[in-house]
Amino acid sequence: MLKLDNLTRRFGDTAAVDRVNLEIAEGQMVGIIGRSGAGKSTLLRLLNRLTDPSEGQILFGNRDIAQLKGRDLRQWRSDCAMIFQQFNLVGRLDVLTNVLTGRLFDLPAWRALAQIYTPAERAFAVQALDRLTMAHTALQRAETLSGGQQQRVAIARALAQEPKILLADEPIASLDPLNAKIVMDALRTINQQDGITVICNLHTLDTARDYCDRIIGMQAGRVVFDGTPAQLTQGMAREIYGAEADQAFNEAATSTSLASGPRARAKEAV
Repeated sequence: MLKLDNLTRRFGDTAAVDRVNLEIAEGQMVGIIGRSGAGKSTLLRLLNRLTDPSEGQILFGNRDIAQLKGRDLRQWRSDCAMIFQQFNLVGRLDVLTNVLTGRLFDLPAWRALAQIYTPAERAFAVQALDRLTMAHTALQRAETLSGGQQQRVAIARALAQEPKILLADEPIASLDPLNAKIVMDALRTINQQDGITVICNLHTLDTARDYCDRIIGMQAGRVVFDGTPAQLTQGMAREIYGAEADQAFNEAATSTSLASGPRARAKEAV
């Protein structure tokens, strides 16, 4: 169980995340929605401790993540893997080495600095790539891949950390619908097969409704909706998005709407 208790992050007089209280059970796939500036990215960065809270607690088990320092904090960042919108791969390195960087926390310092990996570690990384149908690119430089391929490598790198929680900050925002669907299908499969909690910032409503068990709506740093996709009415969605509602409802923009996603298949079955 991940529990946020009065979690707040201020930048000057502005509360980017404002007294958020949430409980997220193990194994859920959660979508966070809201207009630009609603606090979605800041919330994920707080969970991973890339940003420190101004006040409040982040409880996981019997630990307050907000208080961790040093090695304990590095361990948490390994347990709580982060996938970024812009992939954050090292372009000049090959794909396999990029994935292996997900194992750095578990390596002795001298091996991490020298980038020395055992055959077993390399095999583990190849298996992670294979799950994303990217094993054939293992020896390519990361910069030679398409955006969708790079995001799948970034997911493989996160899997190499063997995380308990997977955070994804707008993972499909820069992808076309086909690659967006591939990435979201991969995240959903990891959630279902591995039981890993996935918390994902998303921009369009069709994607959140298709893939997530639970949707959290944010507005001005606060949680204004928390429920199932079925409970998210069009009226509530428009209230969450405000002036950006038309873009959020546009399934052609940064979307997985290909008439072949989970929701579309359900429609076909009917």
